[in-house]
Amino acid sequence: MSSTSPNPVRPIAVGGTRRTLSGNALGVASMFAWACGFPAAEVLLATWPTLALITARFALAVTMLMVLWLLVDGPRAVASARWGRGTLIGGLTFGLGTYLLLLAQSLTDAVTVAIIATGTPIAATLIEMWSGGRRLNTAFVLGMIASVAGGVIATGGTGVETLGAGVLAALGSCFLFALGSHFTVRDFSDLSPVGRTTITLAGGLVFNATIFLVAYAIGTDVLPRAVIDTHQITMLAIYALAAGALSQVMWIASVGRLGIAVASFHINVAPFYVMLLMLALGDGWNWTKACGAGIVILGVIIAQRGETRRVAA
Repeated sequence: MSSTSPNPVRPIAVGGTRRTLSGNALGVASMFAWACGFPAAEVLLATWPTLALITARFALAVTMLMVLWLLVDGPRAVASARWGRGTLIGGLTFGLGTYLLLLAQSLTDAVTVAIIATGTPIAATLIEMWSGGRRLNTAFVLGMIASVAGGVIATGGTGVETLGAGVLAALGSCFLFALGSHFTVRDFSDLSPVGRTTITLAGGLVFNATIFLVAYAIGTDVLPRAVIDTHQITMLAIYALAAGALSQVMWIASVGRLGIAVASFHINVAPFYVMLLMLALGDGWNWTKACGAGIVILGVIIAQRGETRRVAA
């Protein structure tokens, strides 16, 4: 069991500088691991329908996390966890949010979805304000503006032209992801980060597996279109285990230390991490993504200055 459960009202001020530094380090590591999933997903989507791929991702991630949870906290912690609430929260936030994200991309395009996703810090801040855990100050507002602006620049986006169903689905997905992360930390403070992640991702698995089975039952083409070979298994392992399970554990731990608002700033650096990975695979350097990432990082620093000063006081 975790003995350092976060204070949902003042997540940074209570922990001090060390907690803040570790929270930011986890945020960086989480987003880098998440970015690893984009090249892998690009390979898999050539032969995998999106619903089959996301269901397989949830299934592998939850399986690994269950084994890890049993090893870390023991069978008693797993058996006594509030599975009903965890499944409900995970299904309605991470599960539905993932489905809406795929729907948004199918109705618009990847660039539009990426631009809208840069607004996640705004949704996260509203959630923290609603829960009583965030009071706005000048430093935080400036940091949030820098994070969103840097994220838009990093995606290379110029704007969203129309407000249609795809845009609304993308907005809903961002809000649900932030809400699910907040509820995971708030409602399961008695669990370790591995336990918190497992119990809510299990809900996401139930949600998407149900949709998958219904789609298969009514005759929809949801199965992979090619034989699953060693290369695809490797890509699926990266997508599900590194970019799914590992990334989410570190993300939830980061939210526990920083709060959902500040932690969400790190999401907007993900395009830069993707660029670094693609650079290693032979693509060229992109100064737009690099500049955007720099602005986001500056926003993270500015937003936390006010928090650090209050701790020192």
